[in-house]
Amino acid sequence: MNIVFKNEPKTETPFIVRSADAKDRGAAIGGRHNYFNYVAMMERIMVNLTERWDAEPKLYYQDENNDVWDALCEDIRSGYEGLRHVASLYDLVETSQFQFESEPDRRLSGYEIRPSARNNLFVYDKFRVAFARIPRETQYGLGNEDIIFAENDEGLGAFLADMRKRQLECRKLILFSDTRDGLEQERMNPKGEVTRDDVFMEESLKTQIYRSLDEFFSNEGLFFQEYGIPYKRGILLYGKPGNGKTTLVRSISATVDAPVAYWQITEYTNSESIAEVFAAAARMAPMVLVIEDLDSMPESCRSYFLNTLDGAASKEGVFLIGTTNYPEKIDPALMNRAGRFDRAYEVKLPDERLRLAYLTRKGLGRFAAEDQIADIARRTEGFTFAQLGELYVSAALQRQYEGEADLERLVEEMKSDYAKSRSGDWMAADKSRSMGFL
Repeated sequence: MNIVFKNEPKTETPFIVRSADAKDRGAAIGGRHNYFNYVAMMERIMVNLTERWDAEPKLYYQDENNDVWDALCEDIRSGYEGLRHVASLYDLVETSQFQFESEPDRRLSGYEIRPSARNNLFVYDKFRVAFARIPRETQYGLGNEDIIFAENDEGLGAFLADMRKRQLECRKLILFSDTRDGLEQERMNPKGEVTRDDVFMEESLKTQIYRSLDEFFSNEGLFFQEYGIPYKRGILLYGKPGNGKTTLVRSISATVDAPVAYWQITEYTNSESIAEVFAAAARMAPMVLVIEDLDSMPESCRSYFLNTLDGAASKEGVFLIGTTNYPEKIDPALMNRAGRFDRAYEVKLPDERLRLAYLTRKGLGRFAAEDQIADIARRTEGFTFAQLGELYVSAALQRQYEGEADLERLVEEMKSDYAKSRSGDWMAADKSRSMGFL
């Protein structure tokens, strides 16, 4: 496999502490090698910044959340022009990281090498604000001490306001992921542009959902003020997999003029990550928060989740969209109290009209005439949109290798496969056959 390095190596930056210096310093104080000396590192950073700004910086930390550090990581990744990498900290600790970045155009995909947030000193000179994630020796290895430097409170406040403004203007999708190591946040470009015309569902349902969204984000919520309605909404989308819930969410992220965050519930979701997600949503409001697979919420934190939804401030300015494939597993309390989810909408299997519209837009006309496409739409009763999409792919492959696509045969084969999947009986013939050892 060819490895494409998306970022070319840049000129070397100086190290604040080198191992040779630490050895000399250790000898001077009795022979002890004192490489990870936190006080010495802080003193050298302070000297560096004082000389750079002609003023002694103050020290800050962020209470509870890490969103400013997430913003720093995004600025590093995107190469934000207002950020300077002025020095690395320790010469025997990694200073760069690499990650495979997948792009819609695969020719642009490749390994991206960039400075790591840890063990480097980054400066926003316009605001005289600096970040240093300082490695520290612990009982179990290397930990980190996260320090923010600023000339004064006014400069830090201006930086934070600018950071928030840039985040709200960014059209990237925010992805929250609960992992073994805690909640991770990533900003990513939506893969493939999805418009509202790409969403196929009952017209009345589609109109209700988009009308609610458009009104929520128009005129700074004037409608809600005028009618005395709390500035928050919550809808629950439920239905079988493959019927367009994810496509709807993608179209919202592409067409709504507001931040959109996507949160995938996992077995690692807990009360801490719930609090962190809703705190982040409050800072981005007005915004859309999509919670995927609500039925997967761990039992241990369901009560905390419900209490968070009840909080007066937790959803102010937040349009909440929950999705589930298994509504019977959803806690009834989600819908039985105002202020949690206001409406629940079933995303149903497509009827014949929607199947015909989907197949036509997908491009089945490449393989069949209009009357044949209409016949296929009638034959595919019970198919989801995902299964109709697979029919198109199968037809394209058959056309590529056999010269023509036998759509009727493909439909019957797919029906047979889905019937076997439902019944669990995969062997079509000679059911007396057995498997074992002789």
